[in-house]
Amino acid sequence: MAVKVRIPSPLMKLTNNQSEVTAEGATIADLFNNLESQFAGIKDRICEENGTPRRFINIYLNEEDIRFLEGENTAVKEGDEVSIIPAIAGGLV
Repeated sequence: MAVKVRIPSPLMKLTNNQSEVTAEGATIADLFNNLESQFAGIKDRICEENGTPRRFINIYLNEEDIRFLEGENTAVKEGDEVSIIPAIAGGLV
């Protein structure tokens, strides 16, 4: 099943400058593995060694944070949209 994945600008160099790609899988973890097979090195930027998303990377399934669902085990279905959003920090103290 095809799922649209939105890629943030800092990772677009790994996806041939594509801001949206298609990945397949039954869960978010499966999507990450499929993305890695298409775009070598992308999973290391998104996930820790154990496969969980890095704490500074926010993953949304249809605009809902997967941290409040089932994390990387969250099920996906045809037509879903996943957004990968790096956290932004900074500002004046």
